[in-house]
Amino acid sequence: MSTGHGAPADILLSAIAEHAKDGPMQQLLRLAVGRETLVIPIEVVREILEVGRMTPLPQTPPFVRGVMNLRGAVVPVVDLGARFGLGLTELGRRTAIIVVEAKGDEDYDRLIAGVLVDAVYEVLEVDSKRIEAAPNLGVAIAPEFLAGMVNVRGSYAALLNLDQVLSPAALSALMAAPQPA
Repeated sequence: MSTGHGAPADILLSAIAEHAKDGPMQQLLRLAVGRETLVIPIEVVREILEVGRMTPLPQTPPFVRGVMNLRGAVVPVVDLGARFGLGLTELGRRTAIIVVEAKGDEDYDRLIAGVLVDAVYEVLEVDSKRIEAAPNLGVAIAPEFLAGMVNVRGSYAALLNLDQVLSPAALSALMAAPQPA
């Protein structure tokens, strides 16, 4: 006689089979840049700092806020809002610098940089199979800077491709362009 409920072993096997469809879990740091909710892979994050003293660099684009001293190393600070054309980030109580490591180029294997953001919220664990392709429309950030979209509590967050955002070749080209006086 069946009661309509599966045996505990059947329920367990069903749960295991359902979980097997999932991909590997990926940890993402959720942050804000302007009105945009973004995520970056936690493995690229070296540390998260309060905004401290930055030394401005002359004749650089507005998105280069300057350099900072990180335990004796000079680290450039890139304002993500300005880099994405959303305007300069206003320094406030929640503003932070996330020190990240991105791919380098033929001269440098890795690029260490600080990225200035409006706020840092939390670390999320996301099934990598649930990361969706980024749409070409409806996102304020250029498609080449996006690796995908992630559903976070019924709303979407853009997954940044920091290797593109901080590409040494692209940043060098932008820095070499004439700057307004």
